[in-house]
Amino acid sequence: MKNFDLIIIGAGRASNLAVKAGKMGKKVAIIEKSKFGGTCPNRGCVPSKLLIAYANVARSIKESKRHFIDSTIDKIDIKKIFDETNLYISKIDSNYKNKFNENVQIFEGTAKFKSNNVVIVNNEELTAPKIVIATGTRPVKAEHEKAWTSDDIFPLEGEIPKSITIVGSGFIACELANFFSAIGIKTKLLVRSQRILGNEDEDISAIFKEEFSKNVDILFDTSIKNINYSNNKFDLELINKNNETSKHTSQALLYATGRVANTDTLELQNTSIQIDERSFIKRDEYFQTNAKGVYVVGDASGKYMLQHAAAYEVNHLGKILLEDEKEALKFKYMPHAVFTDPEIASVGITEQKAKVNNIEYVVSITNWQASAKAMSLRLKYPRTKFIINPNTYEILGCHLIGPEASTMMHQILAVMHIDNDIRHLKEMLYIHPALSEAILPAAVEAVKAVEDFHVHN
Repeated sequence: MKNFDLIIIGAGRASNLAVKAGKMGKKVAIIEKSKFGGTCPNRGCVPSKLLIAYANVARSIKESKRHFIDSTIDKIDIKKIFDETNLYISKIDSNYKNKFNENVQIFEGTAKFKSNNVVIVNNEELTAPKIVIATGTRPVKAEHEKAWTSDDIFPLEGEIPKSITIVGSGFIACELANFFSAIGIKTKLLVRSQRILGNEDEDISAIFKEEFSKNVDILFDTSIKNINYSNNKFDLELINKNNETSKHTSQALLYATGRVANTDTLELQNTSIQIDERSFIKRDEYFQTNAKGVYVVGDASGKYMLQHAAAYEVNHLGKILLEDEKEALKFKYMPHAVFTDPEIASVGITEQKAKVNNIEYVVSITNWQASAKAMSLRLKYPRTKFIINPNTYEILGCHLIGPEASTMMHQILAVMHIDNDIRHLKEMLYIHPALSEAILPAAVEAVKAVEDFHVHN
C-alpha cells in the first residue's frame, strides 16, 4: 500500500490543490480517469467560449444593416474553427500535468474506495489521512448511440455536420445552438415546453426567447418520438403537445438535457460517505463528508455546479487542509452568465423565487438607452432588472440581458460583496458614456421603487 499526505480524486479545479500541497512538501496522489484539467478547459466553459467568439463575429456581420452597413460573408472556414479549438484542447492535459512538482504522483485510472481511507486505482492501494473527491459531473446520456452530448463536441473529430438538431432548453443547449446557427450550420433546437432558460428570471427569459428565436430555429412544445439513423443522418419523428407528429432530418443530433454526478464509479458503498437522491455527495460546511478526513468539492457535491464556484471552493479547502483555516466558506452570492446572443448575467434571487418564498421586495426594470454607448449598439432589448429589499435597500437579485452583461455584472457584484446597498450604485461616479453607465438609471429607478414602497405602505 502506498501512503500519501493527501489523495485527490479528479484533476479539474482540484489540481490547483495538488500544486499547492506539492509546493509545501506534502506527498500527494492525484487520480484522473480522463483528461487533466477536467470538464471546463477540455469539454466545457473554455472551448465553448472559444467557439462563441466566432459566432459573435459572424452575427455582427450578418446584422450590420442596423448600422446602415451592407455586408456579406463570403466564406466561414468551419474546419479551421474546429481545428484551432481542437489544438487548444490538445495541450490542456500536458499543461496541467506540468504544473506538478516531484511531490505529486499522477495516477491515470478510475479510483474506487476500498474503505473510508483506502482508494484503489489500477490495482494499487493508496491511503492518506486526507482525501478529496472532485469528480465533477457528466452529461445525461444521449438517447441514441450515434447522438452526441456536449462531451462529443470537444474535440470534434471526423466530418463536421452540415445540419444539427439540439435537444434542450438550458444554457448549454442555447450556447451551442447559437454557435452552430451563427456559423452557417443548419440548426434546429427542440424545447419540450414554452420556456427556454427556465431558471432565469421570467422577465429576462421572455426577452431572451423573443430575441434568440430571431436567429435560431426553435420548435417549442416539441420532443422526439422516434429516431432512425441510417446513411449518416438522423430521421426524426417529432411530436408536439397536441400529439401532432412531423418529420425532420439532420446529420447530427445532440442532447443537452442536463448533467449527472460521476460518483457512481467510486464504490462509495464501501465507505460511510452518504449521497443524496441525485447521487451527489453530502458534506458539511467545511466540505467534509460523513467519512472523517474525506472531503468533496465542486460539482460532485451538486451544490453550485459552476466552474468559478468550484475554483473558489478548492481555494478555501486548501486553506482548511494546509493553512489551518477555521472559518467555513459561505458564499454570499453566486453569479452566473449565459454566453449567447443575447447574453445574460444574473445574481441572487429571481422574482418568481421571491414570490414563492414570500420575500418582501420591490422591483425595477430599466432599459439601457440612457447610455450613449448602449444606444450605439442600436439594440432595443437590453434590460437591467433589480429586486430590492425595501426595508434595507439590499440587492436581493440583479438580472441583466444585453451585450457584455457578464462584464457589467461585476460592478454590481462588488457592491453586493462589500456593502450591499443599491444606493451605492446610485451615488457612484460612472465613466461617460461607457456601457456600464446603463447601471446608473437602473439604480436610480430601484431606489425610487423603494421610496415609493414606503410612501404607499
